[in-house]
Amino acid sequence: MSFAGKVWRLLVGVKDGLALLFLLLFFFFLFGVLTSRPSPAQVREGALLLELDGVVVEERTQIDPLSVLLSGEAPMQEYDVQDLVRALDAAATDDRIKVVVLDLSRFLGGGHVHMQDIAAALDRVRAADKQVLTWAIGYGDDAMMLAAHSSEVWLDPMGGAVIAGPGGERLFYGALLEKLNVNARVYKVGTYKSAVEPWVRSDMSDPARENYAALYGALWEEWKANVTKARPKLELDRVTSDPVAWVQAANGDFATAAIDAGLVDKLGSRVEFGERVAEIAGEDPWNDAPGAYAHSELAPWLADNPASDDGKAIGVVTIAGEIVDGDAGPGMAGGDRIAALLDDALDDDLAALVVRVDSPGGSVLASEEIRRAILRHKAKDIPIVVSMANVAASGGYWVSTPADRIFAEPETITGSIGIFAVVPTFERAAADWGLTTDGVRTTPLSGQPDLVAGFTPEIDAILQSSIEDGYRDFLTRVAESRKLSTERVDEIGQGRVWDGGTARQIGLVDQYGGLQDALAYAAEKAGIKDGEWHPKYLGNAPDNYDSLLRQMMGNETESARAGDVFAMVTQRENALWARVAADFDMLTGTRGMQAYCLECPVNPRAQAKAERTGWLAMLARLLG
Repeated sequence: MSFAGKVWRLLVGVKDGLALLFLLLFFFFLFGVLTSRPSPAQVREGALLLELDGVVVEERTQIDPLSVLLSGEAPMQEYDVQDLVRALDAAATDDRIKVVVLDLSRFLGGGHVHMQDIAAALDRVRAADKQVLTWAIGYGDDAMMLAAHSSEVWLDPMGGAVIAGPGGERLFYGALLEKLNVNARVYKVGTYKSAVEPWVRSDMSDPARENYAALYGALWEEWKANVTKARPKLELDRVTSDPVAWVQAANGDFATAAIDAGLVDKLGSRVEFGERVAEIAGEDPWNDAPGAYAHSELAPWLADNPASDDGKAIGVVTIAGEIVDGDAGPGMAGGDRIAALLDDALDDDLAALVVRVDSPGGSVLASEEIRRAILRHKAKDIPIVVSMANVAASGGYWVSTPADRIFAEPETITGSIGIFAVVPTFERAAADWGLTTDGVRTTPLSGQPDLVAGFTPEIDAILQSSIEDGYRDFLTRVAESRKLSTERVDEIGQGRVWDGGTARQIGLVDQYGGLQDALAYAAEKAGIKDGEWHPKYLGNAPDNYDSLLRQMMGNETESARAGDVFAMVTQRENALWARVAADFDMLTGTRGMQAYCLECPVNPRAQAKAERTGWLAMLARLLG
């Protein structure tokens, strides 16, 4: 046999082998998708187990299976806040559920408003004479808010609790860019639009400090009021005012310190906690492992308790995450995608439209695209109601302006009525490196904008004028929506961020309440009686890839926060690199005019992702 023939047979064999491999993978994947769907048959009498191994979000991110498989990293678990609330409300009235169990050992948090919504649902479970038991290795602020609404709070003896409160330091690059001879050209309107300060200053301006102090102070007071009302015996001042003395009084034992201050009720391992749950829920007949108890998990429980679709439909469109141009999302608010969802629903005979906003804003163009799509529904003479979640600031407020009524919570962060753009130029760095430019211009704008030679005064003036015109548009939209003068909106605007309580006082928000309150109001204005309507969420439900991918790749979240207090603290190191990468992207990315609230707290999904990503990976992203 010739050599060429042998090579050909080898290539054919490799080809056949690869074809068979991919065929087997396809059928395995198909089988996994079909079998991983939750079944109501998996619901059993006992406990409802909410093992929150990830973050609570307004809208779950769509998973790209190919990207996940190529990255080698399992997708972070995300829990839709509305699913959790629905699951808890169903458990409160279902005789099969004897107790609700929260396992927060790998919980990565969520926003203030989401924590409050879940906490209120836990209160409704307890009001139905059912217990709520919580266990974790370490409790942070968000986990503690949920745990405070439990009947019993358990802590692993090797764990602890750290209450930090909102706020902290952020990076400023002004001096660094000066040393690198990079000119960060800032175009903005708004005394308080401190989103641009990191690139032009080395510290926080006095107006920004004033705004931050007021905002975080209000959020902290709301958090303390919520937790101390739920746990009146909690010595919160002792924990937060002098944490060193508090821990040293327990000889450095965080778990004992948590017991002493009333943060938790009992110390015990996962097995001991499980034995306590089994006293209420019963033992698991299918599992004889230590600490096992009869329970139902979240996915089958939701499958067994589907949302009602009786009566007239009230549309709900979710604007969650940064508002960007294009089709991005879910998990990000792509302007084209959301506008298309709204336009597709124009023929759905919706009785009303509720716009659920959980966004710090972003692209002005995308925000305006979404606003125009909402106005097309308003032209059908149906009620338009906005429900603000954790954040509805800057572009998040821009898209709220068509509303007939705006609902928010006291902990909602809103406002930030201002616009900016940042463009780096390198004329000074180029000169240092011996790089020069020369040429011929026919007009003052020829060859502009030029990132190497720098901007001419004319292009600088034009860009600033464009920002000022965008700000006037913003003021006009808010003034018409809120029935205020543009002068008054300018006074409360200027890029300043407000908590929901203050926003209501100054007229940016109409009424306190969550999504259900907004839906009920929309139904009332549409003339629909209670029980004769249902929410219809616009867009497709998330694909059922998550559980399959976790089975194939292993649960990366196992180590997300399953550690002692030192692990909780050191995970913040990774968040620092995430912030650097995000700031670098904001400075150099392809972005237009921005209505974005950089002052707002870090998105829980982004924060959690950063804490699960090593600093080397973040550095690679920064330099890549």
